[in-house]
Amino acid sequence: MSTPARPQPRVHARDTAEAPPRPAASALDEIGDLVMAGQRSGYAHLAGRARPTVGQLLTAARSAAHALSRPSLWPRRHGFWQLAPRTVRRGASGRMRVTVVALEPDEFVSLASAPEGRAAGPGADLLYLAHGRAHLVATAPNGALLAVRRLAGGRARALGANSEHQLVNTGTRTAVVVRVTG
Repeated sequence: MSTPARPQPRVHARDTAEAPPRPAASALDEIGDLVMAGQRSGYAHLAGRARPTVGQLLTAARSAAHALSRPSLWPRRHGFWQLAPRTVRRGASGRMRVTVVALEPDEFVSLASAPEGRAAGPGADLLYLAHGRAHLVATAPNGALLAVRRLAGGRARALGANSEHQLVNTGTRTAVVVRVTG
């Protein structure tokens, strides 16, 4: 018994023509921006944006706290993070956001990771006590108390992940706290 012959595939003239030789490419030629590391890109959306350093955030927070020594610049609504007045924000430059909160005695406010309407992104939050007495309370997702830290006047507290923190006024007078985000 013989096996049937297989049909031969058709061969076209363009298949038999030799492809022009491609120059050997180095591994980095195909990566694009890695070859141009350190060079400016022609694409605006790829431009690097420098984030402020903790020192720059601290300088802006100190400047804002100094400006808030005048009670006329304190927020009128208590218990809510608000954009600081323009005269208070003068010390902040670049990509910094300065917000302020005024808390009555025994009042607290949450430190959400990003203010409403703003996407969360990498960066640091820095808290600076401008007036009064306040404590920072860290809680677990189930509500268990993890830590209580005092915000000392003249000192800043840098926060990383702050979604489960509360700021509490533990004094007998109004507390004013500056938050600088970069």
